[in-house]
Amino acid sequence: MAVQVERTGMLLIISGPSGTGKGTLVKMLMENDPSFRFSCSVTTRKPRVGEIEGVHYYFVSDEEYEQMVANGEFLEHATVHGHHYGTLRKPVEELMKQGYNVLLDIDPQGAISVMENADDYVSVFILPPSFEDLRVRLHTRNTDDPVEIERRLNNARGEVKKVERYQYALINDNLELAFSQLQHIVNAEKQRTNRYKPVITE
Repeated sequence: MAVQVERTGMLLIISGPSGTGKGTLVKMLMENDPSFRFSCSVTTRKPRVGEIEGVHYYFVSDEEYEQMVANGEFLEHATVHGHHYGTLRKPVEELMKQGYNVLLDIDPQGAISVMENADDYVSVFILPPSFEDLRVRLHTRNTDDPVEIERRLNNARGEVKKVERYQYALINDNLELAFSQLQHIVNAEKQRTNRYKPVITE
């Protein structure tokens, strides 16, 4: 007879400075691990080219955002690079109750807010190999103007100082290696006894 297994959903926080490749690693994990569901954040910034409403973000006005804050709809919310962001509480809690693992791709300010309020989570901080490499990446992706790039670089210098607040850190210098390391972290955390409860029969 097969072992009966009860699983509790994992809240996985992937965070780090803008341009470190978080989005790519998140996409790879979602494509390779069907146990995960992506938590779609709310933002007041404008969509970038290729971003889809309800897939990458929920795009709302400042007024709509403020009403959501007032209604207590966010697990966390923060202002980053001059725009508002928030993680909706209800979808995250419902998915985890159903046994799914929920993935949050959020900035360090929001990540620390979640860590301060959540009972259980797994947190991974993604680092660039250097600030010069980060500058090149931000220019190469061609989604922000030079002023915005400099602002993100300045913010990154402060954000990397918060790495010790996280349980794990990865340097994304080699994408395949970084993804392999992320998978090892996830697979180990799935076997923690607070999430994995096998029942052996006689």
